[in-house]
Amino acid sequence: MNKITFATLFCTMICLGADTNSNWQKVLADRIPAYGHRNWIVVADSAYPAQAQEGIETIVANADQLQVLEAVLAALGGSKHVTPIIHTDQELNYLDDTQAPGVEAYRERLAALFKDKTVDSLPHERIIEKLDEVSRTFRVLIIKTNMTVPYTTVFLQLDCAYWGPDAEKGLRAKMAAAGVR
Repeated sequence: MNKITFATLFCTMICLGADTNSNWQKVLADRIPAYGHRNWIVVADSAYPAQAQEGIETIVANADQLQVLEAVLAALGGSKHVTPIIHTDQELNYLDDTQAPGVEAYRERLAALFKDKTVDSLPHERIIEKLDEVSRTFRVLIIKTNMTVPYTTVFLQLDCAYWGPDAEKGLRAKMAAAGVR
């Protein structure tokens, strides 16, 4: 490869990388209106893998994980059509600072952030399997952060904000009573 081609390729890679790193908020803002229930947004630690499933989009924020998570939750909070169901890795509950320095402070900050929210903890591999399965039909956005504490990824399964489980159950009961299957 000659010097000019290499320099062009290198500059293109740097520019694309910088664009991805600095524009995660724009990508998020573009995706939320298009996403609906059954889509997922994942705020991941830095070691989170780039999954190969076609429905999964991975972007790099190169920013503090909790700040990214706060921004994602604020964006979803401003949405009229979707609300998050929050999942965390079950393993996070069993780590301490001797194994993963900073994990205890992280858990405290996460608890404060989620103080009024229900959080479901599942084994990491089970959540990855769910993402793999759901991404065959629905889109998943993964935002990688600079977090270097294991099992800190937060998974946000989007649900309908204006039509909850009780409303759906009532509708299904009404349909069943009418003989609709």
